[in-house]
Amino acid sequence: MDQATSKTSFIPTLCRMCGDRCAITVERDSAGRAVSVDAFPDHPRNRGRICNKAGAAIDVANHPERILKPLRKTDVGWCEIELQTALDEIAERIDSIRERHGAKSLAVWKGEAVGFNQQEGYARRFCRALGSPNYLSNDSMCFCGRYIGHSLVYGTWPQADFRNAQCILVWGSNPPASHPPINHAIMDGCANGAKLIVVDPRLSTIARQADLLVAPRPGTDGALAWGLINTLIANGWYDRDFVADQTLGFDTLADYAAKFTPAVVEGETGVEAETLQAMATMIHQAAPRLAQYVGCGVELYDNGIDTIRAIAYLIGLSGSLDVKGGGFLPESLELRSLMLEDEIPLPGLTRVDNDKYPVLHDFRGETQTIDTMNAILTGDPYPLKGMILTGANPALTNPNSPKVERALAELELLVVRELFMTDTAELADYILPAASFLERSEVFCHSPSQTVTLTNRAFTIPGVQDEYDFWHDLAHRLGHGEYFPWQDEDEVNAWLLEPTGISVKELARHPEGMTYKPLRYKKWSERPLATPSGKVEFASEYLQSKGHSEIGKYRPPYYIATPEPDFPFVLISGARKAVYCHSRGRNIPRFLDILPGPSVELHPDDAVHLGVAEGDRVVIRSRNGQAEFPVEVMAANEIMPGYVQATHGWKAAANINLVTFDDKPDPISGFPTMRGVPVRIEKV
Repeated sequence: MDQATSKTSFIPTLCRMCGDRCAITVERDSAGRAVSVDAFPDHPRNRGRICNKAGAAIDVANHPERILKPLRKTDVGWCEIELQTALDEIAERIDSIRERHGAKSLAVWKGEAVGFNQQEGYARRFCRALGSPNYLSNDSMCFCGRYIGHSLVYGTWPQADFRNAQCILVWGSNPPASHPPINHAIMDGCANGAKLIVVDPRLSTIARQADLLVAPRPGTDGALAWGLINTLIANGWYDRDFVADQTLGFDTLADYAAKFTPAVVEGETGVEAETLQAMATMIHQAAPRLAQYVGCGVELYDNGIDTIRAIAYLIGLSGSLDVKGGGFLPESLELRSLMLEDEIPLPGLTRVDNDKYPVLHDFRGETQTIDTMNAILTGDPYPLKGMILTGANPALTNPNSPKVERALAELELLVVRELFMTDTAELADYILPAASFLERSEVFCHSPSQTVTLTNRAFTIPGVQDEYDFWHDLAHRLGHGEYFPWQDEDEVNAWLLEPTGISVKELARHPEGMTYKPLRYKKWSERPLATPSGKVEFASEYLQSKGHSEIGKYRPPYYIATPEPDFPFVLISGARKAVYCHSRGRNIPRFLDILPGPSVELHPDDAVHLGVAEGDRVVIRSRNGQAEFPVEVMAANEIMPGYVQATHGWKAAANINLVTFDDKPDPISGFPTMRGVPVRIEKV
């Protein structure tokens, strides 16, 4: 199309239909409306490729069901009110709660449906300015576990350099559905000669591409990792120089690993000795160019953190830390921080989760959302009375949904900022329209490419505030305007960039992103790691001081350690589908044409045993609750007998979180047991 004659314009920005932030170009017509999305050709993140979710950004932005006016709940239902009136009333009610119960009785909950990292920065900044320690987020049941597990060993989460690897090891993830840019990088690495090992109990899309598929019993990945460690050490297949110079706790590691003989590993995981040996051989032959990725399929068990630590040890043992084709240690751009932890310390204030998870607090500065529900309902350790929730839907996405709904309904004030009327928004006292990512501008850094990109507004909607405007206006009403002094997001961006020497104008001239630091390897030879010792910590004195094991010991998952005879099947929930990102997108027609509804995946032998066929409806029951799904009978090699996988993110009776647990958490992170849930299945 001829831009000069059509009067259209093309706005480069980053996609936020999932968490990958691919570079896109938004076409805007002469009336200023966004009409289409295409890939931006030159950005290193996605290299001119986008998935089907990106194109639907237009469907989200222009959806007829978008909330575009503030709503207040009344005795007769929802009524529209003016934005300034809504903000005035919300501020008055927050002030009232703060006066009667203190600032700690208020919480801020960040989701991911509307933003990038600055969305989190604004929410954290407001919460601290308010004087509350209770910042909550979706990350405390997705991402934080993997971040903490790796950071306990390396001080950060090493980023896999797939394209230069010789062996790629993927644990509990299906990147073609969940992270297309990662999948592209993996496929590029394989095209360059890398061998691909996939660890997954299901025959996923990425598993079909593997040179070696390893299918342990769900939740037993830790035993498999320890078996690999034992095999590598016993054969001398580890980097002796790196281990001697750059690690702590190797002897403790080796002593514990010796217990995991091939026979023990096979008994625990079901993985045969020959497969274990083949994995170890492929890792050894590729070292130090081992690129490893751990998905959220590993962290949602009650042994998640220690499992991730055990898996993470493989990077250090193989000498793959911060080498080309290994686990790259990214260097950050020295942006200013929106956090206020240093400026506003909150000594003596206990989090509403009763400071139960100090490791989560130390590494992520978050309050565990699962325990927050208990605190609201019980008032222990103190009453939580008000919450502002932006872009999150915990009534659908958190385990034990009925309890979540009861807790949120108990709040004296619940304010929800959303694009659509969600299950959580239905519980609110006020619903405020949120801006989509196409209506915002932020600074974002990609890793491991070490590039910084400016996102651009494709359009604006009158009366719909972006994230900064909302927090700015509310903070000023509550007497905390000094912490939100900038006029708009453009001024925030300039302030953040100022120490870097990169200006907003300069960044805007480079929609392909600017490299802020060249890639350098083996930085551990020049400066300490960000661990307490400055070295790779196979054994962690810090974790031991918090009452946990110094090494990532294996514990069988709950369903194995505590079998429940009345619930003979094991539920795996949460496998990502390519067109959906968690609970989002279920109102997008083009997605529904591809995947119109939920299903529960059964092994054909289990289907015969239950007397069900494709499309029949079954009830999945746990001791916690029940949900109803149509049956999808898989091929015999696609799922293990006795295990079932149910799609998450669907509403009403098909909400799998009516079944999942919230009372068997990982002891380090507090992550809930959303996989490995004992269930029984009954035909409807």
